[in-house]
Amino acid sequence: MSALETPPFATLAQPGPVRPERWLAAGGARLHRAFDLAPGRTLLDAVAGPLAEAGMRGGVVHLAGGSFSPFSYVMPALSSDPLFAAYYSETFRPEGETRLERASATFGERDGAGFLHVHGTWIEPDGRRRAGHLLPAEVVIANPVRAEVWGTAEAAWRVIPDAETNFSLFTPVSLSEAKAGCLLLKIQPNEEIHAAIEAAARTHGLSVARVRGIGSIVRPAFADGRVIPTDASEVLIRDGTVRPGPDGAPVAHLDIAVVDVAGDIHEGVLRRGTNAACITFELCLTAA
Repeated sequence: MSALETPPFATLAQPGPVRPERWLAAGGARLHRAFDLAPGRTLLDAVAGPLAEAGMRGGVVHLAGGSFSPFSYVMPALSSDPLFAAYYSETFRPEGETRLERASATFGERDGAGFLHVHGTWIEPDGRRRAGHLLPAEVVIANPVRAEVWGTAEAAWRVIPDAETNFSLFTPVSLSEAKAGCLLLKIQPNEEIHAAIEAAARTHGLSVARVRGIGSIVRPAFADGRVIPTDASEVLIRDGTVRPGPDGAPVAHLDIAVVDVAGDIHEGVLRRGTNAACITFELCLTAA
C-alpha cells in the first residue's frame, strides 16, 4: 500500500510526528512465574515485588479471581484537548468489594521503579459487569488474586515519552543479544495489529507463539461482522496465537474483550487485517 492509499480499516489522527518504526520489539529468554497476591497490599506492590525479586524486567501478568477493596479505575474517553487523540474518563471508585473476572497487565519500569499498566473485567458491588483501566497504586487486594506471569530479564518495558501520541508509554528496551523466547512488542498508532504481530514474529523467528497483552483499537472489527463505533477503547487479549498459514508465513489470531467510551463490553475474535492500534499495543509473544 502506498502512502497515498487509504487503509481498509479505521484510523485516528495523532497529534505528533509519525514514528518511522511502526513497531518496536526486544526479547530474551523466557521466564514464567505463578503466585497468589495476598490481601492488604496494593496491586502494584503485590505484583512488582515478586517480579523484581525474580529478576524480571518486562513481561505480561494474567490476573484471575479474588477481589479488591478499595477499587479505582478509568474508562476510555474522547479527548477535548488537541494535545491527545484520545484520553481517559473521570476516575470511578465503587463502594464495597469488587470481584475480579480477569485482567492483563504489562509489567515494567517507570522512573526506575516497578510499574503496571492494567486492563480488566470485573463485577462491581451493584452486580454490574464492567471493564476498563485499573489504577494499580490505588487498588487494594481484599481476597487472594491468582497471578501468572511471562517475561524476561533480558529486555525491559520502560515508560518513555512517545512524540506521536504525546503520552509516555511502555516501550521495549533490549538489555542483551539473547534469542527471543519471550518478545516484548509495542505497536504504534494506526498500524494494523495482526500485520504488526506477524511481521515481528517473522523477524524474530517465532513461527509458533502465544500472544498476550493489552492495548487500544480504533473501531474494533470482529470476525462475525460486528464493528464497534468507538474511536477510543481499552482492550485485553483473552487468547492470542501465531501459527503458520498455508504458505508457512505467520498468521495471528486474537480473541479479545474491549470496552468502549459508553462503558459497553464487546468480546470475540477480531477480523484479521482490519484493526488498527489507537494509542498503543503492549504485547508479549512467547515461543509455543
